[in-house]
Amino acid sequence: MPEPPTPTAEVDDAPTTARGRAKAERREAILAAAARLFARHGFDGVSLDDLGAAVGVRGPAVYRHFPSKQAVLLALLAGTSERLLDGGRDVVDGTPDPADALRALVRFHADFALTEPDVIRVQDRDLAALAAPDQEAVRVVQRRYVEAWVDVLARLAPTADRPELRLRAQATFGLLNSTPHSARGLSSTRTRTLLEGMALAALGHPDDHPSG
Repeated sequence: MPEPPTPTAEVDDAPTTARGRAKAERREAILAAAARLFARHGFDGVSLDDLGAAVGVRGPAVYRHFPSKQAVLLALLAGTSERLLDGGRDVVDGTPDPADALRALVRFHADFALTEPDVIRVQDRDLAALAAPDQEAVRVVQRRYVEAWVDVLARLAPTADRPELRLRAQATFGLLNSTPHSARGLSSTRTRTLLEGMALAALGHPDDHPSG
């Protein structure tokens, strides 16, 4: 069975005019507000009026950028998943040594987890608010991101079963994505050091020279 198409948000062509740039900036502001408000109140607890107010416009003005609240959620989750996939592939393509690539992937995902905890909360709680085809489309992109990690792990352990490597990768995402929520009382530097060290250990490749 063919995979569902990758979700794409409705966007204009490259914003080369001042008006186009302003529209793109407003759209990004709406998505940032959506991440913050959905994380705090839940998808069902936020209206289009709330989103508009958060960026200084009336609720109906949001329709100039998104046809519905579900479209905002799709753009937020699909866009994040696509950024992770593109960024992960860039890391792998730019790092020939698999051990270095794995460490770079961990740093890349730790940076995401530490800087975008609201999006993680929305993904965990509100993905089900999307229509089933949109949920599956988001998951397709996420599975491709997992496989980018599994490919690197397979280069480090050629005889290992891919299902085991996939489990290690997915468990590592759970570790990285959940820990920042409870990392109170620690500096961001120390939190990052601990997260990256635990992630590499969970992947079966502990760092011989941890920093921090």
